[in-house]
Amino acid sequence: MAVFTYSLDDAIPPACTGGAITIGNFDGVHLGHQALLGAAISQARRGHGPAVAVTFDPHPFELLRPDQFQPVLTTTQQRAELLQQFGADHVLILSTTRELLNLSARAFFHGIVHERVQAKAVVEGPNFGFGKNREGNVVMLQALGKENGIHVVIVPPKLWEGKPISSSRVRNELVAGNVARACTMLGRPYVLTGAVIPGQKRGQSLGFPTANLGNIPTLIPGDGVYAVRVRHADKTWAGAANLGPNPTFAEDARKVEVHLIDFNGDLYGRELTIEFLDKLRDTRAFAGPSELSTQLQQDITRAKDIAQRSI
Repeated sequence: MAVFTYSLDDAIPPACTGGAITIGNFDGVHLGHQALLGAAISQARRGHGPAVAVTFDPHPFELLRPDQFQPVLTTTQQRAELLQQFGADHVLILSTTRELLNLSARAFFHGIVHERVQAKAVVEGPNFGFGKNREGNVVMLQALGKENGIHVVIVPPKLWEGKPISSSRVRNELVAGNVARACTMLGRPYVLTGAVIPGQKRGQSLGFPTANLGNIPTLIPGDGVYAVRVRHADKTWAGAANLGPNPTFAEDARKVEVHLIDFNGDLYGRELTIEFLDKLRDTRAFAGPSELSTQLQQDITRAKDIAQRSI
């Protein structure tokens, strides 16, 4: 398995040609995306060559609608790793440029899908759009596939609670703090990765030292206290994470801080990955350090229990 980055001036890596492909942003690689990939793998195993996930970097909206662009759920590297984890033989990352975005639907299909990738099968969902201004739809895709001898498979949307799973649904649940609901649509915990930076050491003074994370490139869930798992250097700890300000100490800055249960050591400068399991409570002000400390102990006990049950 390999990840390849491609621009319009490059030659497509031979390993990515002559196979079954699925094209999309795949932000979050949720259950709907996994269903597309599963169908592409099925086509590949029927003799259509490798199963290749084709995605974009940066996200097209960063160029097309920068004022409306929201933080992504997964970085490009995370998407590629997840797509491989779920069975893609290769991941082909198209460099998003104005030139690429200005290709008509027919030019995109003929120039990339047919001539360069030499796809034998294309797998997409019913709302797939391609080409400039998403002028191409699945009807056009099927017609172009028929004209060029490429098998086109349209996969029904993956439903949850009667509605299609989508990256926007996952994002909305995370913003609302409903991480457990987001996890259901993702098929796994939502993660944040960041570097440990210096903090106010409020937690340490209360007996619950926390690691403060910065340089987080993806969407941060809504304010609150969460049960989490924390991964670093092939080790995992149960944890309790606080997202948001600290109103007890009149601090308005929004922070991401996590207490690693039963951990002793120095994490400054290290990279941590937080897996969100469930929300424990909303952020609120306490009467003082003593009341806050009592609540933190309760949070940690619940977080440890949830982490143990989620293994």
